[in-house]
Amino acid sequence: MSLREQLRKAVASQEEIEADEEREDAVRATGCTPVSQAPERHRVKMSGVLRSVVLRPREGVPALEAELYDGSGTVDLVWLGRREIAGIEPGRRLKVEGLVCSREGRRSMFNPRYELRPRPGE
Repeated sequence: MSLREQLRKAVASQEEIEADEEREDAVRATGCTPVSQAPERHRVKMSGVLRSVVLRPREGVPALEAELYDGSGTVDLVWLGRREIAGIEPGRRLKVEGLVCSREGRRSMFNPRYELRPRPGE
């Protein structure tokens, strides 16, 4: 580790340290694209931790929305027609695959395939 990296880590905030850890974990999940580099209208795999999970109906249809964070950015995951999904909860690590689109200026993925990943220590 260079002196520059050591100094940066020494003065980094807790949020910056956590973002670095998430980015490193996402890179270790083979074949995953960082959220910040995911091209729109392309099918990609991403990995990260769920920051929030909310039931937000859309035009009378239930929709479960979750925010996935990988240290480089966030993507909104939306499962249409679902009120809940076992294992989908804040703090859970997830690997997802789907088509990235832009909705209201935010990256989104509708009905992604997902794989629950172990939490640290599991």
